[in-house]
Amino acid sequence: MTTRRLAVGCYVFAASLLCLSVIPAWGAAYVRINQVGYVSGAAKRAYLMASAAETGATFSILNSSGGTVFGPTAIGARLGSWSSSYPDVYALDFDSFVTAGTYTISVSGPIGATSPSFKIDSATNVYATPLANSLYYYENERDGPNYISSSLRTAPGHVNDQSAKVYLTPAFDRKDNAGALTATGAVIDASGGWWDAGDYMKFVETHTYTVGMMLVGIRDFPNQMGAGSTTSNFTAEAKFGLDWLQKMWSDSNQTLYYQVAIASGGRAYVGDHDIWRLPQVDDTYQNCVSPYQYICHRPVLQNPAGASGAKISPNLAGRLAADFALCYKAFASSNASYANQCLTAAEHVYDLANTAPSGNLVTAGPFDFYPETEWRDDLEWGAVELYFAVQSCGTSCPINLHPASYYLQQAATWANAYITGPNDAKDTLNLYDVSGLAHFELYRALALAGNPSGLATTEAALLADLQKQLNNAIAQSAMDAFGFGFPWNTYDTTSHGGGLAVMGAEYSYLNGPALNSNTNPATYANRQLANILGANGWGTSLIVNDGSTFPLCMQHQVTNLVPSPPNGPPFLAGAAVEGPNSAAAKGTLTNMMACPPNGVDQFAQFNSSSAVYKDNVQSYSTVEPAIDLTASSFLAFSWQMGGAPSGTP
Repeated sequence: MTTRRLAVGCYVFAASLLCLSVIPAWGAAYVRINQVGYVSGAAKRAYLMASAAETGATFSILNSSGGTVFGPTAIGARLGSWSSSYPDVYALDFDSFVTAGTYTISVSGPIGATSPSFKIDSATNVYATPLANSLYYYENERDGPNYISSSLRTAPGHVNDQSAKVYLTPAFDRKDNAGALTATGAVIDASGGWWDAGDYMKFVETHTYTVGMMLVGIRDFPNQMGAGSTTSNFTAEAKFGLDWLQKMWSDSNQTLYYQVAIASGGRAYVGDHDIWRLPQVDDTYQNCVSPYQYICHRPVLQNPAGASGAKISPNLAGRLAADFALCYKAFASSNASYANQCLTAAEHVYDLANTAPSGNLVTAGPFDFYPETEWRDDLEWGAVELYFAVQSCGTSCPINLHPASYYLQQAATWANAYITGPNDAKDTLNLYDVSGLAHFELYRALALAGNPSGLATTEAALLADLQKQLNNAIAQSAMDAFGFGFPWNTYDTTSHGGGLAVMGAEYSYLNGPALNSNTNPATYANRQLANILGANGWGTSLIVNDGSTFPLCMQHQVTNLVPSPPNGPPFLAGAAVEGPNSAAAKGTLTNMMACPPNGVDQFAQFNSSSAVYKDNVQSYSTVEPAIDLTASSFLAFSWQMGGAPSGTP
């Protein structure tokens, strides 16, 4: 569980199964594609990965009847080596082929290969189902009494969270086991929200990022994620997340609660990560007697800085303020009282931000579950969304702590602090760094305000910093045969691919110049999205049900226990997993169903010396899904479908 996201020969020795990668003596080759499909008028690239040089090879595109509709044409340049087993990767570009339909790519040469089938169509027809799948994922992750019945969910979970005791943050040992819990005496309703990942814990850290991404999508792409969509309207789901955040921030007593449940209590008591079960059993688990008392009655952790009026860690303060300000914009017309409640909370939370933090930021207990270190970007995001909210309500704002101009000034100040700070451009859009979105929002805010003078940053500086982040990713792409802009051997691979797709689209919309002197930002965006949808060395999409090959054995309790066999349907469609990493994790719990049932690692032969991908329920490091990992994908799909934001924020 979360701690931070073709020939195989198998031989049985006693009780163990040893699987060895086998490449036939005559060689092997594979065509890797975006398994969701290609947009008709956009750039299109597939990849040929071979065990030996493909000198003189050609490729053709065949229709569903087997007829040639494009080519044969020479394969493109050799892009580099993937691994010692597959030292040759080539580009297969077919930008000029725009006819809608279903196709395969056939390679003729020293080693022949055929791709899985794929479609070419409009952006809406290519990405509408993946976007709807993303919504389905969150609906199935719902905790509490307001669950949505589905083939995976037949009962609510953690109803006891409606009356949850509050505790001080305990000490954690080197194995992340929590010590004794000290109650504060407070009891709150902490029900609702989404399970964080394959476990059932809930964190403000990941909710604030996820809810903010949803609300930006609903606002900017109403026909894809808002009321204009009949298949993927995220409005109710975003409000579900907001409702939980409103419980975790008590505006009446100015107190933040940041977590529900404890992962493990070591030998002292059982925690969420110590057992494997369906969520509905927890409310009465083992009669709720020790050591299972905290399974039935899950602890809520209070802001370590204190209760009423205590300062809030700036990462949480910034993102929570952004969420509540975006809430105001989303619901001002349809639910004015709720919107006003949100904006009031946003201003209060922002004013309590600790702008000189020391030690670890508040993320999760223990901190190494989500070791975030950058926070200036979060305050930039919070301030700019407050600017949009306060600017829109004017004299009718529910409170008037600060004018809109104050928040614009704050946003510019924190943007400059990020740009001149220690972590500038060291990351791209994901849970740990939201500057890729905050800069885009602030650029639009400056335009809306008429580019007032005297602020700490400018449109040019923001665009330059977005370019710097993307150029750093492009430099990483140059070291990867598939052109991926984030190291495959690092956590959160999938999330970063979606984030880069969003950033490339943003930069293109702002009319940024060519990246790295010769890279079209829109082309870079769709190639990054393709990388996480199958155009990679393993030939798998990293999002469930998006493509023909996708994770079947996620470390996710419901999908492991409900399907039969455990790698079969029903699937948790839309769930984005961690993706390839430096190692595949191991470890079982009682009741965990072996998955894959035959134990065969079908992706082993495609691993490189540094990066591995294993579709096995034990491997949380490669196939655990999470709400934050999935959050960049729905925004990336919406950008592809919508092309540009709708109107002014």
